[in-house]
Amino acid sequence: MAKRTDMPTRTPPAGRRTTIRAAAAKTPKAASAKLAAERPAANRAEKSAERRAAIVAAAMDEFIARGFAATRLDDVAKRAGVAKGTLYLHFKDKESMFEELIRTAVVPLIDRMAAPPQITGPVRDAVERFAETFIHEIAETRRGDIIRLIVAEGPRFPAIADFYFREVVSRGMAAMRALIQLAITRGEIRQRELAQFPQLIVAPAIVAVIWQSLFARHAPLDALAMFRVHLDLIFGERRTA
Repeated sequence: MAKRTDMPTRTPPAGRRTTIRAAAAKTPKAASAKLAAERPAANRAEKSAERRAAIVAAAMDEFIARGFAATRLDDVAKRAGVAKGTLYLHFKDKESMFEELIRTAVVPLIDRMAAPPQITGPVRDAVERFAETFIHEIAETRRGDIIRLIVAEGPRFPAIADFYFREVVSRGMAAMRALIQLAITRGEIRQRELAQFPQLIVAPAIVAVIWQSLFARHAPLDALAMFRVHLDLIFGERRTA
């Protein structure tokens, strides 16, 4: 007779079979429980982020309406529709709330404006685009109110002025200085000392911010046209065909 060569099938002991079945049964349940636990956590995080954003928006309204010094946390909480204690879950004080306002409303725009542009034409065109963005997205929006607030109350609250300088002004000035230096290297700007004073390039934009709040109702200002005349003084008048 021929010997059977089939290998015998090994059957796990009864105790082990029970353990395997139990583990298999528990695995889907454990995954479901984990997902169920993660959903409320995600929902809580979303609600917390929404509440924080509502507080910042309310703070902006209060700061603009009353000024930094006169703004009360009670009024911010009321406008945001939250209890005053909720404010302290997100911010330690009024100053940190104002910093968050700058960080969310202004810093992303400045980062985009200050990103090294791809210069494919005259440097003046890049400077003019910088000016257009500043005027349309800052001077003509509520972001301009934030700048006016810093100008008005910065001397009394140097900490917020220092924060604004670090997060906004220094980045914008560095980007403008780089553009000026490139224009000097290319011969588009003859006054080499201008690289030391990038403030001179953006001065009309600051004038536009201040003018908009104080005098626009008496004498509307075409800020972009003013800026172009300013650039004519620095780069020379554009040649027309």
